[in-house]
Amino acid sequence: MTQKSDKTRVTVEIRNRSYTIVGDEEASHVRLVASLVDQKMREIHELNPSLDTAALAVLTAINSMNDYLTLKEDYATLLGSIKKERG
Repeated sequence: MTQKSDKTRVTVEIRNRSYTIVGDEEASHVRLVASLVDQKMREIHELNPSLDTAALAVLTAINSMNDYLTLKEDYATLLGSIKKERG
């Protein structure tokens, strides 16, 4: 029994290296995410040029997750404020 795969396959470039990403997201979304990762890695590398790729990737992941959690907390606070206002 075979099932047709609706997965999107997109090749992106991050720090001059190609990666093929397979997933459910639109190709444009995958490209945007990859572009943001590339941008964040370049920013961190400019501040810390001696970092190897693994350390750079870990710091990028930590920075990105920190940004995500901050936004998530801000969102929860905003939702709480809206619920209070509505009674």
